[in-house]
Amino acid sequence: MSEPASISANIAGRYATAVFDLAKEGGSLATLEADVSALGAALKDSAEFRDLIVSPVYSRDEQARSIAAIVAKMGLSQLMANTLALMSAKRRLFVLPQLVTALKDRIAAEKGEVTADVTAASPLSAAQSERLAAALSKTVGKTVILNTAVDESLIGGLIVKVGSKMIDTSVASKLASLQHAMKEVG
Repeated sequence: MSEPASISANIAGRYATAVFDLAKEGGSLATLEADVSALGAALKDSAEFRDLIVSPVYSRDEQARSIAAIVAKMGLSQLMANTLALMSAKRRLFVLPQLVTALKDRIAAEKGEVTADVTAASPLSAAQSERLAAALSKTVGKTVILNTAVDESLIGGLIVKVGSKMIDTSVASKLASLQHAMKEVG
C-alpha cells in the first residue's frame, strides 16, 4: 500500500471506528447500514459527488453546503450527517470511499458476514448465486454476501475472492497457464 493510501485508510479507519461505536451504542446499526449503502451507491453512480469530495477547487464552505444538501436529499441519519459535516470542516471528505468500505466491513463482521468478490464470465442466475453463497458459507463458516461482477474476457468460469483467499477457475487463466507451460517446453 502506498503511503498516501495508507494515510487515507488510517484516517477512514478512525472515523469508521467512531461512527460504528456510536451507532452500536445507540442501537442504530441498521440505520447506519442503510446510510452506508446509500453513500456507496451515490459514490458509484455520481461523478459529480466523487469530484466534490476530492477536488481542492471547492472551498470548505462550498463543500459543507453541498454535503448538507446531499445529506438532506438522501435522508441520511443525524449521526452520518454530523460525521460528514465534521469531515467537510476538517477537509477529510476525500477518505469517504474508504470510510464506506471500512463501515461495510465492520457492519458485516458484527453480523457474522463476510463479502466474497465474484467475477464471472456471464451474469450468474439467482440459483447459481445461492449455490455459490451456500458453498462458500460452508467453507468459511460465516454467512457470505456475494459482490458480483461480469468480465467477459474470462471466457468461462469464475474468480472468487474471500478475504485473502482467491480461487480462479476461469478459462482465461487456464489458457494462460497452458500457454506458459508450452513456452517452457518448446
